Amino acid sequence: MTNRICQIEIDEKGLARPTPEIEQERRVAVFDLLEDNSFGLPARDGHLTPVGPYRLHLGIRDGRLVFSARTEGGIPAGEFHLSLGPFRQVVKDYFQICESYFEAVKRLPPSQIEAIDMARRGIHNEGASILQERLQGKAEVDTATARRLFTLICVLHWG
Repeated sequence: MTNRICQIEIDEKGLARPTPEIEQERRVAVFDLLEDNSFGLPARDGHLTPVGPYRLHLGIRDGRLVFSARTEGGIPAGEFHLSLGPFRQVVKDYFQICESYFEAVKRLPPSQIEAIDMARRGIHNEGASILQERLQGKAEVDTATARRLFTLICVLHWG
């Protein structure tokens, strides 16, 4: 399949060191993303984009989220920047619910952990939906891919 991400790189320059829990979330998101994803670049300004699979570089530059895609062979396929503003509140909410979840796992019964986890998934879905909206016309991703990319955006926001 050509509409997929075959490699992902996170630009960590200037990022705070993540907690072990956040680092684990990142590892799982990257693993899951590379195992199964749908990522395509539509034609832009009447020009076809190189066909994937794609090597995706994610970073923050000048206060904007930067997606830089290259083909598997290294040919530039596209770069686009998204404002971080629309993500700020949902990322903040996601980190708060994750902290609650990580604490709950240590001391609460399964039924309460499950309730917090459902809320966590709901916020995660909201973030993925915002990402899909922001990517319209720039990249085509399915919901599962958007969820995993949202996790990585959260990692970039950490600290």
